Amino acid sequence: MSPHFLLLGGTTEARELAARLAARPGVRVTTSLAGRVSRRGALEGDVRIGGFGGAEGLAAWLREHRVDAVVDATHPFADGITANAARAAAATGVPAVVLRRPGWRPHADDRWHPVTSLAAAAELLPGLGRRVFLTTGRLGLAAFADLAGLHFLVRSVEAPEPPMPPHTRVLLARGPFTVPGETALLREHRIDVLVTKDSGGEATSAKLTAARALGLPVVVVRRPPLPEGVLAVPDVAGVLDRLRLAAP
Repeated sequence: MSPHFLLLGGTTEARELAARLAARPGVRVTTSLAGRVSRRGALEGDVRIGGFGGAEGLAAWLREHRVDAVVDATHPFADGITANAARAAAATGVPAVVLRRPGWRPHADDRWHPVTSLAAAAELLPGLGRRVFLTTGRLGLAAFADLAGLHFLVRSVEAPEPPMPPHTRVLLARGPFTVPGETALLREHRIDVLVTKDSGGEATSAKLTAARALGLPVVVVRRPPLPEGVLAVPDVAGVLDRLRLAAP
């Protein structure tokens, strides 16, 4: 019987992995998306949209569809999905692999302020600046909604969900971004502090280089920890190795 892999997607790496798996003769891949982004690109293989109903629902889906392995290639901050995948895999005995791109690391000249949550980031901001470039995605802006004395430039792929700070300008854009473009943006809007999640990857790292060059403080929301006993691989090649599929 052809192997069937369930790919929990939503990242660039997930898209690459789906294409690599779907190109292999006799391999079936199903990519599951949460459905939060309305304009998604084309994906190779089968695609399903929406949640599973928690760990129990995912376990039932794995059994019903005879999944041979599940790959969690979701966003590093999708900790709820990661926890459910780990529990479902343990309950069913289906092998699981977590794909996580490496996080960013500060340079010597960076002025990073690491925090563990958006709420902690909001607490720091009044002491760091007045004009904030907020790049933490379209969810969770409620953590900053009470900061009436600050001005925010919020960038996300799709319109952010309210509530938002009263003085907010929204910029809809999708990476990759360039260092010259990010530098010009920071200067144009007179930004004096950047807030971002440690998503990792090169597509959105240019803002960090631009902030470093301009001497701006950067509040970095650290990733939530992986579930106990769960280890991650950093790239698609690592997943293929764990699935015992030699890279072409």
